[in-house]
Amino acid sequence: MSNRVFNFSAGPACLPESVLKQAQKDIYDIDGSGIGILEHSHRGKVFDRITHETEALCREVGNIPDDYSVFWMQGGATSQCYMVPANFLGEGQTADYFETGKWACDSIREVPLYGECHICGSSKATNFDRIPAKDDIKYSANPVYVQFTSNNTIVGTEWKGEPEGIPDGAFLVSDASSNIFSRPIDVRKYGLIYAGAQKNLGPSGITLLIARKDVLELSPRPLPEMVKYQNHAKAEGRFNTPNTFGVYLMGEVFKWILAEGGLKAMAERNAAKAKIVYDYLDSQDFYVPHAQKDSRSLMNITFRCPTPELDAQFTEQADRKGLSGLTGHRITKGMRASMYNAFPIEGAKALVEFMKAFAHEHAAAAKA
Repeated sequence: MSNRVFNFSAGPACLPESVLKQAQKDIYDIDGSGIGILEHSHRGKVFDRITHETEALCREVGNIPDDYSVFWMQGGATSQCYMVPANFLGEGQTADYFETGKWACDSIREVPLYGECHICGSSKATNFDRIPAKDDIKYSANPVYVQFTSNNTIVGTEWKGEPEGIPDGAFLVSDASSNIFSRPIDVRKYGLIYAGAQKNLGPSGITLLIARKDVLELSPRPLPEMVKYQNHAKAEGRFNTPNTFGVYLMGEVFKWILAEGGLKAMAERNAAKAKIVYDYLDSQDFYVPHAQKDSRSLMNITFRCPTPELDAQFTEQADRKGLSGLTGHRITKGMRASMYNAFPIEGAKALVEFMKAFAHEHAAAAKA
């Protein structure tokens, strides 16, 4: 009998069980080579096959056209906070950023090292509980690019599509770390998409990049060789020794996504899981959701109890019930239920049943 619990962690997050079982075998011996994936050279024939297959699978999953490069880097999405302006933004030039949560703010903080930053939309005034409304978006006159964080993991908000009205001549950049490939995406609307793998794609320690090739040719300043996007794209993610296990595991996850029906199926299952929890939240008055209804994330559901003391009891008791990783981020506190692609619908149902029982048990004390 499996002793696995429902893993609500925001990342590293749960992976498909079939992928984990395949990885168990391939860690010991992959392709009958007598060597496990962790031991193979990143320049050897076995890894040649893996890296080319992973790229091809990624292109198939995301319907990525040939004029886009697909590659991977180390350093997580956090390194991309400075690498984007370093590679694209010249001194005296402006980039527009949406300020919608911690990770967006981390990116904004790096921009002045390279050029000018214009905040074109913000939800800071309301503790990042929403995506900026169309009427509140004000682009600068001539931005090089416009960057947004497509899903805000900590606060539980998500863009339902792309920002509208991008100025002519600018290209769109997205930090898609926490909702990459959770739904269909039109890659042609973007100049660059980057995503840390540890939520929907694979393990921590590797970042997927999808970049329009002409955008990669921008070169506004001299840079260290390791910081140049062109080097990593041309070397197929092997400019230096990559996270070989991460590349392998992303490929296995891409196979799983395709076997499950692709991004359309992912979108349907993610909507169904989130609906179970949101429908309950909207039907009661014990728990307080953080995100506004029109901005709610399908990946990360944030809420809290009437008191911090009850929050602590909730997560402690939930953990004992096999509902792991529900403690909210230190910024928002409360609870956060992260339900990425691989998270099963049974976990959403189990969470709601626990929430009902906990609320029933503590309702009187909360009103006292």
